[in-house]
Amino acid sequence: MKHEIKVCMGSSCFARGNMNNLEYIENYINENNLDTELELVGAHCQNLCENGPHIFVDGKNYDEVDEEKLQNILESIK
Repeated sequence: MKHEIKVCMGSSCFARGNMNNLEYIENYINENNLDTELELVGAHCQNLCENGPHIFVDGKNYDEVDEEKLQNILESIK
């Protein structure tokens, strides 16, 4: 099963860290040869700005995502 990772690209989430999170995910996918297992897509603002930045994995919302939280999320679906 291919997992979908959706990164909120709204200006608030992007400014709060999703610019860095996006780069981290891209590097993680490349370094671990996971391009056939993980699909990385962008999303328009989800109107959840208050608790951003947001990442969605297979439809599940993760809020206040930083690099440490992101590492745990990616390891759990690897």
